[in-house]
Amino acid sequence: MVARASQVAAAVALGTLIALCLAWELWLAPLRPGGSLLALKALPLALPLGGVLRARRYTYQWSSMLILAYFAEGVTRAWSETGMSRDLALAEIALSLTFFVAAVSYARATQARGNP
Repeated sequence: MVARASQVAAAVALGTLIALCLAWELWLAPLRPGGSLLALKALPLALPLGGVLRARRYTYQWSSMLILAYFAEGVTRAWSETGMSRDLALAEIALSLTFFVAAVSYARATQARGNP
């Protein structure tokens, strides 16, 4: 039950974060008019998507560390920017924390009973 809920929460948060990163840097509040290459920051998020959707425990483990870079970017940009960019950064923080908690919960819920 916990594993399935964590899997769904992680998949939704990851997919939404990918969409947010693309929309943010291409249309909503890009660094340069017309979009910026910073949209490429969504590419590393696509790497764990397949493993998350297939419920591969190892993917949840390593992607929980990857997502911390997006949390750090969100905190930095929320602190330094104003307007829509700040709001998008706060959304990035919320989504990265949601994914982190869901990924760690999934990894714990699927842990073998004999392993710490």
